[in-house]
Amino acid sequence: MKQAVALLVLFEDLAKLFWHRKPIFTLVLYEFDFDLIEHRLIGSSTDGSTASFALEPMTVAEFYDRFLALTDELGVRIEIHGTPNEISDPIPFAKDTKHAFYDADAVHRFWRALVQIDRVFKCFRTGFLGKVSPVHLFWGSFDLAVTRFSGRVAPMHPGGIPGLPDVVTREAYSHEVSSAGFWPGGGPVEYPAFYSYAYPTPAEFSVQPVAPAEAFFDQKAGEFLLPYSVVRNAPDPDQMLLSFLETTYDAAARLGRWNRAELECPRGLIGVPRRVE
Repeated sequence: MKQAVALLVLFEDLAKLFWHRKPIFTLVLYEFDFDLIEHRLIGSSTDGSTASFALEPMTVAEFYDRFLALTDELGVRIEIHGTPNEISDPIPFAKDTKHAFYDADAVHRFWRALVQIDRVFKCFRTGFLGKVSPVHLFWGSFDLAVTRFSGRVAPMHPGGIPGLPDVVTREAYSHEVSSAGFWPGGGPVEYPAFYSYAYPTPAEFSVQPVAPAEAFFDQKAGEFLLPYSVVRNAPDPDQMLLSFLETTYDAAARLGRWNRAELECPRGLIGVPRRVE
C-alpha cells in the first residue's frame, strides 16, 4: 500500500511539473542535416531554432566560415579539428581556397545511389548474429561501410595512415573484422567501387574465388573491389552486390576460422525481429 501511495505522489508531482511547463532538463540539443534535394545545410535545435544556408559552389574556407556563422546563429559552441583526415598534405579548412566545386546534379545522384546501397547493406547485415556496425559513413573518410566482428582480439595495427592518428586506427582495429563498403572514388581507387577487406588479413585471402566474376583483389588497395558501374548495369544489381558481400565475407571468416556457427544466421527482413524457436 505504501508503494502504491508513493507512486501516486510521484505521478502527481510529474503531472504538475509538465502542466506548468517546467522542463526537467534544460540541455538544448542540435542537429545538422544536408538536404541534397533542395541543396541546403540545415541546423535545428530542440528549442525550435533553425538556420540554414544554400549548398552551392564556394571554397572550402567559405563553407567553413558559413557553417561557423550558422552555429553562432543557433547559439551552439562546437570544437572542430579543422583539418581533413586520411589524406596526405591536408589543407586546413579555414585556409582551403583551392577547392571550390559543387555540382548539385552529381551530388543528388550520389545521394540517390547511397540510398539504394544503404538498403542492400542493411539486408546483408541481417545475416549476422555477432557484433556488427550500423551501415554508416566511415569516420574520417567518405565511404559508406558495414563491419562484422569475430569477437576475437586482433594484433596491434601498425598505423601509418596519412592524416589519421595511430591511436585512433589501433582502437578501431583492436578486434578482428571483415569490413565492406562503397567508395565514391579518389586516392588509391580512382573510380567508384565496392570494397571488402579483412583485418588481420588471412593468408591466401587475396587469391580466394569471389563473386561476381568482375570482382578482383587490388594489391595496392589491399582489398577486393567491384566497380560500381558493373553493379549499376547488372540485370539484378541487388543480387550481384549481395553475392560480392557474402563471398568476400566467407573468404575472411573461413580463412580466419571465425566461430561461424554462433555468429551467422539466414538473412532476414530489415527492421523485423528474427524468430527464435
